[in-house]
Amino acid sequence: MSRIGNKVIPVPSAVKVQVNDGAVDVQGPKGKLSIALPRGIRFEQKDGTLVASRENDGQRALHGLARALVANAVTGVTQGFKKELDIVGVGYRAEVKGKNLVLALGFSHPVEFPIPEGIQIAVEKQTHLSVTGANKNQVGQIAANLRALRPPDPYKQKGIRITGERLKKKAGKAGAKAAAG
Repeated sequence: MSRIGNKVIPVPSAVKVQVNDGAVDVQGPKGKLSIALPRGIRFEQKDGTLVASRENDGQRALHGLARALVANAVTGVTQGFKKELDIVGVGYRAEVKGKNLVLALGFSHPVEFPIPEGIQIAVEKQTHLSVTGANKNQVGQIAANLRALRPPDPYKQKGIRITGERLKKKAGKAGAKAAAG
């Protein structure tokens, strides 16, 4: 029995939901999303809520997955999702130019990152980025792609990291200091 799949999804009054064969379209103040449904999973609208059901027990895992994806779409079009990143390092900074994010990350050239449709990237204080959008998956993927441009170094802790991410700091070479002294 899927506990997540059986939970009812409350639909706010500002959100329009259209249930089609194999897809659920969700439209709200922050955008429009379409969620493809796995075979055998159906959604019904009842009194301002959405209820997920499945044909048989062979789709238990997909039942919870489909319900979570549709719930995330409803949350995304009403409140949106946000990931924050910090840029740590001397001379490391970011700025938005048109539809590109330009990053100085210690390379010999600035890195230009195109901002995709449906995603907003705001730069606060040149070293703090905030990625926002209606699609939770897309926001997380863009944050991961930005982090991959210069992952945090385990020795000096420089690079791009998700705000609040805990890193393990490694000790440097102890033998080099002893030999020099």
